[in-house]
Amino acid sequence: MRFDKYVLSAEILANLAKLNFTKTTDIQYKAIPPILKGEDVLAIAQTGTGKTAAFVIPIVQFLQECQQQGKRGIKCIVMVPTRELAIQITEVFEKIAVGTKVKPYCITGGVEQDPQIKQLQHGIDALIATPGRVFDLVSQGYIHLERIEILVLDEADHMLDLGFIKDIKDLMKHLPIKRQTLFFSATINDKIKKIAYNIVRNPIRIQISPHNPVAKNIHHTVAYIEMDDKRFFLERLINENSESKMLVFVRTKVRAERVMLAMQRVGIKSKTIHGDKEQQDRLAVLNEFRNGDIKVLIATDVSARGIDIAHVDYVVNYDLPEQSESYVHRVGRTGRGRNKGQAIAFCSAEEKPILMEIEEFLGHEIEKVKITKKDYQEVIDLTSDENETNWRGLLVEEDKKPKWVKKRR
Repeated sequence: MRFDKYVLSAEILANLAKLNFTKTTDIQYKAIPPILKGEDVLAIAQTGTGKTAAFVIPIVQFLQECQQQGKRGIKCIVMVPTRELAIQITEVFEKIAVGTKVKPYCITGGVEQDPQIKQLQHGIDALIATPGRVFDLVSQGYIHLERIEILVLDEADHMLDLGFIKDIKDLMKHLPIKRQTLFFSATINDKIKKIAYNIVRNPIRIQISPHNPVAKNIHHTVAYIEMDDKRFFLERLINENSESKMLVFVRTKVRAERVMLAMQRVGIKSKTIHGDKEQQDRLAVLNEFRNGDIKVLIATDVSARGIDIAHVDYVVNYDLPEQSESYVHRVGRTGRGRNKGQAIAFCSAEEKPILMEIEEFLGHEIEKVKITKKDYQEVIDLTSDENETNWRGLLVEEDKKPKWVKKRR
């Protein structure tokens, strides 16, 4: 359905046109009408399907109408699990609200609170925040939530994983009982479902592709590679796709740094993003990746929900995630919207039980890449940084290279 068929202001429609938003995605088509009507919504949709715009567009319309009616104060609060995600949702608000006088503002931890307090005192309409910092400012009396009319919980399952549920429940004590609540997530289980139904009131339930938790335009493969050999195969994959943006997921912050150093030793430029990085450093790295200044970004799961960058060609599960749901959120960084993407997993012998759990969660097996012993050894021989001359081996004729991974379609 075209956006101009909805009852939206001229300013919002003009902004959507500038963003090349002409037709709704499935989640937008199903979510926008009930949100505009003021109904509670419980939405389960794959990452990369446009669910941020699905709630931002009708909320900006509502906030613009509030301004026209002379209503003041924060009317909407959006709670998210990570700083990066908060910033990116704020950017979507800002783009859609151009010319409307609707003021969104982002509050997260990891930075000084004084500038945030100053901005709050100037007045805002929508607050996008991580639970810890916003609860701190509520406790100190700098944020007043008694006029909130819309509460949004985005990536709610991950918020619970990170232990934010107490903060959320405490925060909700400050919210009006009569409000609109929007609950968005890419995955849901019985625990999260129970919490969700304690928050929403007679919600409109929306579930996009319930039998396939990941987007159809992502091609999934897995290669059986031993833990100590993964760096050689990553090096080979990067060099065979040197112009592609590649997001590499590892299990720990320490491992992220080690993988970066391993790539550095063989002349591959990469950066890391994880919880030990200062907020300004994390934003700088994301901008470098977004702009293409670096092609390889190595990340931990904390960052999986906060990376919304167009045209990520490959997601590499260098380490398989411990939770099946995390696989969905990792691979959701590629194949976003109508773009195609590649999800490649490196699975060691000790990770095979995890792979089985992921496949069970997906409801199907992941395509296995067959690597002969000869090809496996050749990748190691040609990429080993222990022998400088092996680097030149990457320049061998194309027909001599083992095709252990498919090129992008």
